Amino acid sequence: MNTPHLPLAERLRPRCLAEVIGQRHLLGEGMPLRTAFESGRPHSCIFWGPPGVGKTTIARLMAQAFDAQFIAISAVLGGVKDIREAVEKAELARSGLHPQATIVFVDEVHRFNKSQQDAFLPHVESGLFTFVGATTENPSFEVNSALLSRAAVYVLQPLSEEDLGELMDRAHAQGGVPPMEPAARERLLAYADGDARRLLNTLETLAVTAQAQGLSEITDDWLLKVLGERMRRYDKGGEQFYDTISALHKSVRGSDPDASLYWFVRMLDGGADPRYLARRLVRMASEDIGLADPRALRLALDAAEVYERLGSPEGELALAEAVVYLAVAPKSNAVYKAYNEMRAFVKKDGTRPVPMHLRNAPTKLMKDLDYGKGYRYAHDEPDAFAAGERYFPDGLTPPPFYRPVPRGLEIRIGEKLQALRERNTE
Repeated sequence: MNTPHLPLAERLRPRCLAEVIGQRHLLGEGMPLRTAFESGRPHSCIFWGPPGVGKTTIARLMAQAFDAQFIAISAVLGGVKDIREAVEKAELARSGLHPQATIVFVDEVHRFNKSQQDAFLPHVESGLFTFVGATTENPSFEVNSALLSRAAVYVLQPLSEEDLGELMDRAHAQGGVPPMEPAARERLLAYADGDARRLLNTLETLAVTAQAQGLSEITDDWLLKVLGERMRRYDKGGEQFYDTISALHKSVRGSDPDASLYWFVRMLDGGADPRYLARRLVRMASEDIGLADPRALRLALDAAEVYERLGSPEGELALAEAVVYLAVAPKSNAVYKAYNEMRAFVKKDGTRPVPMHLRNAPTKLMKDLDYGKGYRYAHDEPDAFAAGERYFPDGLTPPPFYRPVPRGLEIRIGEKLQALRERNTE
């Protein structure tokens, strides 16, 4: 009988904590997760991090370290039936001839709805099993507060290129993977983008193809030819990556929707993470549009949320919509400039005391010391504006930092500020 072939990723799966690559901030000597392993007492937790960084592996090692039964549930494929079965298995393990603890591992836990997540609560509280969840989404938003309050959250980071290089060396040591020229190795590490599973699966594909073609070494040209569009057209973090995002940002700032779309699609085509692009769009809305069109920031945030819900490729259309909107929106960097100028001003200025009339007076003593005395409540004044009132520290009269531009909504903002300043001098 032929032994089933184990994928490379499975063959290289760590068998003990010392073999885990990366996550030194959690697993290094004296670090929180390492300390938890060494304590001998398992606790419920949630591993939050991108794909391929070791969430499942660490959960398995946790079960091994505590000699516990390991039950894995996929929230994508499973449901309440799987939870019931896990409860039954945990009860059997606890009441058997040789009682054993149980760890229930829920992959993609954010995919379970509220009632499914709630189903774990009584069993976690009773100590029937230890709950371990894994998620690529922020658990603050995707995991029920009741379950979240009963679990420690550990944030796992993408593997560094150094970590991935160590993993690649282990793969070569296993045999079956031809040597690679330095340029090909560098490109493959950039393509993996911190994801160990992606690296190992790609390496295995390359090994099979290279063996079929009788290659003794994997070259950069051959790598590009075999993987084609799956490879990045620029290295993540390299000069071309930043040149391209710069071109996108400047096209949006320059109000050219076609050029903006062109660079946006170029980045997607080159393998850029759409979430990174979403973050850049939010920044553009704040930096280059600002209060000329406050809707731009909300639309950029909405597009980012749509992408999180739909993923690729459907969610990319929402990002494209945001790109075009930002490009055609009126532009203003007035808030951006005012903020930076104020930061510089505050940094070089002394720490001035808060004027007495602006201080809070929650106690009788503070009132007796004249805290808040003379403060004019704006809502009690005509047009809800206390003309002539001062809000800067005593003795400080800086020039205006926020200077609205004559575009979009800031035209009206500028007119209003001018009118208020005139009333202040009457």
